[in-house]
Amino acid sequence: MTSPTFTPGLTDRTDYIVTSSACVRAHTQEELRQYPSDPSDATLTSEQPRARDTLLALDLGTTTGWALKHRDTTIISGTQSFKPQRFEGGGMRYLRFKRWLTEIKATVDGIDEVVFEEVRRHASTDSAHVYGGLLATLTAWCEHHHIAYQGIPVGTIKKHATGKGNASKDDMVAAMKLRGHKPADDNEADALALLYFALTAQEV
Repeated sequence: MTSPTFTPGLTDRTDYIVTSSACVRAHTQEELRQYPSDPSDATLTSEQPRARDTLLALDLGTTTGWALKHRDTTIISGTQSFKPQRFEGGGMRYLRFKRWLTEIKATVDGIDEVVFEEVRRHASTDSAHVYGGLLATLTAWCEHHHIAYQGIPVGTIKKHATGKGNASKDDMVAAMKLRGHKPADDNEADALALLYFALTAQEV
């Protein structure tokens, strides 16, 4: 399967579109190496995706980290900014996020499962509001398109990736570099770590 083409700029085309503020990484692996499963970790539901399915992992925020596994096991990842533009209403952030999700879905010919980082504590009230709005948009979008979705606790993801539930941002970036990736920041690293956790959970 050929990896999608990324075109700068937001248009009305059905291609997978990434704005100029996004950072994209693509990785092809002959085999997806998995971390050993930890029975104490959370696992996906009985409706978890199969290895041949398309899986999208998201670290929700103003700068959203994302990682996607294609059916041919190719992994692509990056970051996408949903910072409000000048003279733009507050709700436009969520409309752009919804449109971005739809563009991804169209490009990869469907998404079978979405997993997201489940955050219980936030650095500020504003960040909590942004996370809540993005999460509400995501879950409604998944329901509309009949796509299974599940949140995974932050500590579970960090422990799985590094062995420490309180791993730092630098620890997460370093762990993903050991996997052969080159995350631009901790947002992309967190999304990649979440993706690997979900892939491992498929084997449980």
